[in-house]
Amino acid sequence: GGVGDAAAVVQLSRLRWAVLLLFSSYSLCNAFQWIQYGSINNVFVRFYDVSAFAIDWLSMSYMLIYIPLLFPVAWLLDKRGLRFIALAASALNAMGAWVKLGSLKPHLFPVTVLGQVICGLAQVFILGMPSRIASVWFGSHEVSTACSIAVFGNQLGIAAGFLVPPVLIPNVEDVEKLAYHISIMFFMTAGVASALFILVIIVFKEKPPNPPSRAQALIQSRPTVEYSYMQSILRLLRNANFLLLMVTYGLNVGCFYALSTLLNRMVIHHYPGEEVNAGRIGLTIILSGMVGALISGIWLDKTKTYKQTTLVVYIMSLVGMIVYTFTLNLGHLWVVFVTAGFLGFFMTGYLPLGFEFAVELTYPESEGTSSGLLNVSAQIFGIAFTISEGQVMDRFGTKAGNLLLCSVLFLGTVMTAFIKADLRRQRANLENEQT
Repeated sequence: GGVGDAAAVVQLSRLRWAVLLLFSSYSLCNAFQWIQYGSINNVFVRFYDVSAFAIDWLSMSYMLIYIPLLFPVAWLLDKRGLRFIALAASALNAMGAWVKLGSLKPHLFPVTVLGQVICGLAQVFILGMPSRIASVWFGSHEVSTACSIAVFGNQLGIAAGFLVPPVLIPNVEDVEKLAYHISIMFFMTAGVASALFILVIIVFKEKPPNPPSRAQALIQSRPTVEYSYMQSILRLLRNANFLLLMVTYGLNVGCFYALSTLLNRMVIHHYPGEEVNAGRIGLTIILSGMVGALISGIWLDKTKTYKQTTLVVYIMSLVGMIVYTFTLNLGHLWVVFVTAGFLGFFMTGYLPLGFEFAVELTYPESEGTSSGLLNVSAQIFGIAFTISEGQVMDRFGTKAGNLLLCSVLFLGTVMTAFIKADLRRQRANLENEQT
């Protein structure tokens, strides 16, 4: 029948790695723009003569924009496809970068806000894509690894956002010199974003000539009239295991967003004048997390132990957060580097695990919709935790703020234990192999 015919032409495309690399690259550029202000919060506070909370909102604007726009963009992904979403994301990312070049005077803070809002719009078109690209372009034996690499780009961008701004923009008193250094960073970002937009136009394709897996062949052979976007969302919201994962994913990633946004303030509080090392600590969190993400992706492809792996990584994120909390104020920067690296390995390594577990629990629903709901949860909790921890830190110190995140991760760990491993995509692949 139709399914047998579809399964017979399962074939991998060589272009899949180019598509994945290009997506990772413009995701990197967008993530860099998210954290480029927060990593030198104190410098931008002085340059624009605004409060630290106003600079925090430049990061939180990404999270706020995502929440109302998820469903329209997920609908567009299903109706218009991957290529349209990739073009929109890379175009908005470049546009936002160029708008920021118009904000190189202290009184032009609203212009930099506008540029950041446009980049935040681009992010809505990016965050739900990793699992969709992995499913549409990659075989069942490499899909989790591909998802990890797709998430890599975003993480590498955050790493660059921690590392590059403190190096390019020294904390000098002269406002003119400061504006010159900021302009170098903005010009470089705009140039890279524009080049990536042109590459997306040339290289990025909708899907490979043949489906890469039996599960994907089954989806492609299904008549389009069967699919209803609103029905898909309603089915997801009736899926108890997915709802649990949605909350636990939001708690974990929300903690990561709060930690990333407030890291500069935490480190400077205990180690004054160490802006560059604050950026390097952020870099350490992300790089170790990228290693964790890659290892967890390869591990999932080999073992398919989604529930067990997710729970172990969640527990270790909690342990890492507790250790980081109680070692931050010891007065030894090398200790902070070690504990931050340990925390990052598990907390950032959790990101692709959540995406892939969601796809397993919700197959054959759209990967863009399930990933999008996870990200909405993360953005809501991210805003709540960033504001809450910022307020707690201002009143009671950094340890109290970090203990708040520890308690959140403990709650998430307990809830993760109650998720049942209903691996629907794995069952579809096995059933079709037997057929």
